[in-house]
Amino acid sequence: MTIRTIENADQLREHITALIAIEPKFAPIYAQVGIPSLRHNSGGFEQLMRAMVGQQLSVAAAASIWQRLVDASLTTPNAIIEATDETLREKGLSKQKTRYVRSLVEHDINFAALPSMSDDAVIATLTAVIGVGRWTAEMYLLFSLQRADVLAVDDLAIKVAAMELLGLAERPTPKQLKDLTQHWSPYRSCAGLLLWSYYGVLRNKTALPL
Repeated sequence: MTIRTIENADQLREHITALIAIEPKFAPIYAQVGIPSLRHNSGGFEQLMRAMVGQQLSVAAAASIWQRLVDASLTTPNAIIEATDETLREKGLSKQKTRYVRSLVEHDINFAALPSMSDDAVIATLTAVIGVGRWTAEMYLLFSLQRADVLAVDDLAIKVAAMELLGLAERPTPKQLKDLTQHWSPYRSCAGLLLWSYYGVLRNKTALPL
């Protein structure tokens, strides 16, 4: 099994060049937005927990709650085990989010093993946790594991930008988008990064998938 990653801007540029050869419609977008930020992070328990805490919240609200957890040293498995539900709620976690975080602890994921696993295996491992959906797992693949062929077809910004790129009459369903972009493989990660940047241009704002 070959695991392909994008580790730096030079590799991203190479992937974009290869993608444009497959899908020339990306050329004007690339000319407009340039090299997107890779936004890599170190991954691990804390990163996945942070993603779970921030689900369905505004950026500001998620940052506020996360900072309270950090200040209280409640971002490690042992700290979560020792904390009461009441303590976690006091820091801003809802009953549902508390359940999610405890599920993450209970699954005891071997994060060090994930880099050597296939994309599908990583998704299966992460989505076994209550509260981790496919989108969150794909964000982990893309930004924590630097995988080269991940396109989040459930992402709203990706769907809107792809609709414009491909000249579709309406926003595609995840299945339609997956089918329409299959030939972009193995360069779908750079396609997603370009589409997020393009969405930002379309909406005159910065598109943040995390």
